[in-house]
Amino acid sequence: MPKMKTNRAAAKRFKRTANGGFKSANAYTSHRFHGKTKKQRRQLRGLSMMDHTSVKRYRKMLAPISK
Repeated sequence: MPKMKTNRAAAKRFKRTANGGFKSANAYTSHRFHGKTKKQRRQLRGLSMMDHTSVKRYRKMLAPISK
């Protein structure tokens, strides 16, 4: 049986944390900032933890990496 391949698009977007979660950049950060409040823009900076409902799917995409 062939080896499982890592989904390269997912590997570039998500990072595995030590406790088994995933972190990723926030959506809504590329343009149209004039419609967002200062607080909203500030909170969109940096990374955020992925929702626990999605973790199983992304763990499968990143199978060789996330052992």
